[in-house]
Amino acid sequence: MDKIDETDIKILKELQIDARRSLKDIAEKVGVAEGTVYNRINKMKRMGVIKKFIPVIDYSLLGYDIIAVIGVTAEGGYLVEIEERIAKEGNVTAVYDVTGEYDMIVVAKFKDRKSLNDFVKKIAGMEKVIKTYTMLVLNVVKESHIIEL
Repeated sequence: MDKIDETDIKILKELQIDARRSLKDIAEKVGVAEGTVYNRINKMKRMGVIKKFIPVIDYSLLGYDIIAVIGVTAEGGYLVEIEERIAKEGNVTAVYDVTGEYDMIVVAKFKDRKSLNDFVKKIAGMEKVIKTYTMLVLNVVKESHIIEL
């Protein structure tokens, strides 16, 4: 079975900085051959460590100025089904299965209050949803999928 080693971690760190950089540039930074970088990236893709390469978009510049964090409580046996349905909604950026007061936390972005209102009512109206609790984000201090490796 493939394992992640220190060279893989170094390559991941470089990809986190800019995944569009050339393999040659990454190889020079890491101190390995270009072919090694290519093979290691493909290995990590096969392993599911690297899921995809996507741009980091500032959605507020596209009009998505409202971010909602929604706690949802559902009937136990239907939780996964409800999470999967909510996850398919186009404006949902995250669905977390959590412990505590709620069964899941949903993060979604909206262009206007009407869209938010319609979305919350849609979730609240889903069969087997017991309750929702919506919080609006006032200011984004940090939003990233990058952690220090």
